[in-house]
Amino acid sequence: MTARLADIAAQAGVSEATVSRVLNGKPGVAAATRESVLAALDVLGYERPVRLRQRSAGLVGLITPELDNPIFPALAQVIGQALTRQGYTPVLATQTPGGSTEDELTEMLVDRGVSGIIFVSGLHADTTADMQRYDQLRGQGVPYVLLGGFSSKVKAPFVSPDDRAAMHLAVTHLASLGHTRIGLAVGPKRFVPVLRKIEGFQQAMEAQLGLAPEESEELIQHSLYSLEGGQAAAGALIGVGCSALVCASDMMALGAIRAARGLGLEVPRDVSVVGFDDSPLIAFTDPPLTTIRQPVQAMGQAAVRTLLEEIGGTPAPHSEFVFMPELVVRGSTASGPGANGRS
Repeated sequence: MTARLADIAAQAGVSEATVSRVLNGKPGVAAATRESVLAALDVLGYERPVRLRQRSAGLVGLITPELDNPIFPALAQVIGQALTRQGYTPVLATQTPGGSTEDELTEMLVDRGVSGIIFVSGLHADTTADMQRYDQLRGQGVPYVLLGGFSSKVKAPFVSPDDRAAMHLAVTHLASLGHTRIGLAVGPKRFVPVLRKIEGFQQAMEAQLGLAPEESEELIQHSLYSLEGGQAAAGALIGVGCSALVCASDMMALGAIRAARGLGLEVPRDVSVVGFDDSPLIAFTDPPLTTIRQPVQAMGQAAVRTLLEEIGGTPAPHSEFVFMPELVVRGSTASGPGANGRS
């Protein structure tokens, strides 16, 4: 016990006596100090005494796609922490190929009496999906917020990164390095974020390089949001003379680097690669990946804040909250072939 008190005290930056007072529910401890001690318990993996556990204000469902893409666990962590701080208990429900569908997971969460649901990159982002499922959910009295993708058919709050701006950032960066053949590797065309990325890419290619949309069309490859998908798309784009590639996810970008190396090319000497997401650990790849950083913290917190307003009876505007991404330049981009780069 003494050793444990010492560990907690050191972590919280307080005395052992203060830790003892908090654990025993004694008065005379400032609220901020009490929170520091409880946070130290959590960080060190100790279980909180029963009397200090916060009663849940309710369950909130979080439905995500598969967790293979690191951006989804990162979003889930931000959303889960924000919900916990507000007294809610997050329930993570993950779709898997051949497993539970979004509709099945939604039904399961509703049956368990969740206070609300946050959908991450769900069917709302698919232009071919039936949006009536969301009307039915609202008819059941369950508030929800949709993250990633937008549909004018769904009267609900949306939270999204600015995909068009992201492509402008990537293309402008590569064009400034002297690249004139820039390819785009994206997912299936039926998804709203993909359509927006294509639109932004083509606008940027016209603005930076004078290429009309029909000319840049051949520089776009649709594939899967995976390492293998990125590898396949990059192989095709390198085959039509691209010296730089913009990928719609960091996983695709890693596949693009693999494709380049498989062709005997070096990144970034022969081919520059830009990812999208700035997933955890992506700064430590070889080479460290230049990427477009999604504002995960801001988007996750906005989704929670908006949902809690809905739960509290003050509905947020049924519109889209768009967050600006950021270009993070690392080691996977360099000057184009024979170019010194423009300013």
